[in-house]
Amino acid sequence: MLTLGGCEPDPQQPPLSVEEATLAAARARLVREQITARGISDARVLGAMAKVPRHEFVPAAVRARAYEDGPLPIGHGQTISQPYVVAFMTAALEPKPGDRILEIGTGSGYQAAVLSGLVAEVLSIELVEPLARRAKADLKRLGFANVKVRCGDGYLGWPEAAPFDAIIVTCAPEQVPLALVAQLKPGGRMILPVGSRGGPQELYLLRKGPAGLEQQAVLPVRFVPMVKGR
Repeated sequence: MLTLGGCEPDPQQPPLSVEEATLAAARARLVREQITARGISDARVLGAMAKVPRHEFVPAAVRARAYEDGPLPIGHGQTISQPYVVAFMTAALEPKPGDRILEIGTGSGYQAAVLSGLVAEVLSIELVEPLARRAKADLKRLGFANVKVRCGDGYLGWPEAAPFDAIIVTCAPEQVPLALVAQLKPGGRMILPVGSRGGPQELYLLRKGPAGLEQQAVLPVRFVPMVKGR
């Protein structure tokens, strides 16, 4: 499994190739200029963004754009999220080393990879079977051993593995799915975009408090719609 820490080279690792060094420099520049400069300060999250090779999670046709701060197509009408939004959502969840996190919308597997080194376990659900299969293979190939991926309906969550310390949703339902709220631990956090297809969307941070569900709008966003399974 990949481990996260500082950005200093590991003396036990072989030297980077020219391509790898170029990609690592682009990744460091992205973190510095588009994430840190825009207010993300959690050192663990910044370390994860600096370590995880986003170029490994995008199709070859757009690999040269992997470290631009924008979404990219990954096929089947889906996208890999903008890196700043990935960092923002990850930091907002306040991931802790012992947490178990449920992700709805695996997509490329990149968000799960970022979370992987920050928590104990990530369980991720993807409705589109070819994407689920590809993400599972890529995560395994890259050594993210504490991520489990399955194909299924995100609206239903993963009830047999609940409750979760946190839930992250990377596609936009029109309303907060109640089944996911039920799978949060007391005190648990959920972050998700909410809004209609083609309309305005808002990123909400939810906390399951003793008095009920507390919610806060934190960022205007645009995500692909969340789709129910057939």
